[in-house]
Amino acid sequence: MPAYVVIDVLATDVDKAARYRELSGPSVEKHGGRFLVRGGDFSVLEGGWIPERIVVIEFPDADVARAWYDSDDYRAARAVREGAGEWRMVVVEGV
Repeated sequence: MPAYVVIDVLATDVDKAARYRELSGPSVEKHGGRFLVRGGDFSVLEGGWIPERIVVIEFPDADVARAWYDSDDYRAARAVREGAGEWRMVVVEGV
């Protein structure tokens, strides 16, 4: 069953965030993921949620998504991202 990593990004250091993206994209692909949403225009339909940037990544299943998150290459990307803002991230199983 596919799983999706949903990320709400609030970048405060655009240079660090850009370096992070340079590392995170290849890491996602290496681990079998693919970006479905990576920024882009959005409109709020309900509630007070006003994200700056939304990212959605599809993985074959939740175990693969967690393995990607814990991988050495993605840990390196996260280290580059430190101090670049706030990333809220969840993994959710699809239907």
